Amino acid sequence: MTLTKEDLSAISQLLDVKLKAELRPIKDDIRDISQHLEKVDERLDVLEQDLRNVKLHLENVTDRDIRLLSENYVPAVKRYEQAAVQMEAMQDDIDLLKKAVAEHSRKLQKIS
Repeated sequence: MTLTKEDLSAISQLLDVKLKAELRPIKDDIRDISQHLEKVDERLDVLEQDLRNVKLHLENVTDRDIRLLSENYVPAVKRYEQAAVQMEAMQDDIDLLKKAVAEHSRKLQKIS
């Protein structure tokens, strides 16, 4: 049995129809995946912009604020250290004055 050109053409057309029918779900899946990837790309663009904004904020605001705090912290610590030394000296003086006043009070009570 030999196939004629018409038979081969009919078989070819049947295969084309069958192949198209088989490929339709795959094409639909690919289209769905493409649409999903477009949405993912859009979300990534938004995330990248948000990340840029966070980096800019860190660089322009937070880092600057931390630098200002540290610049003010060192002099404040030095002032505190000096004040602490002065307070200790004043406390020693006060203790000495208390002892002197107490001693003088005892001497005055003995005299009277």
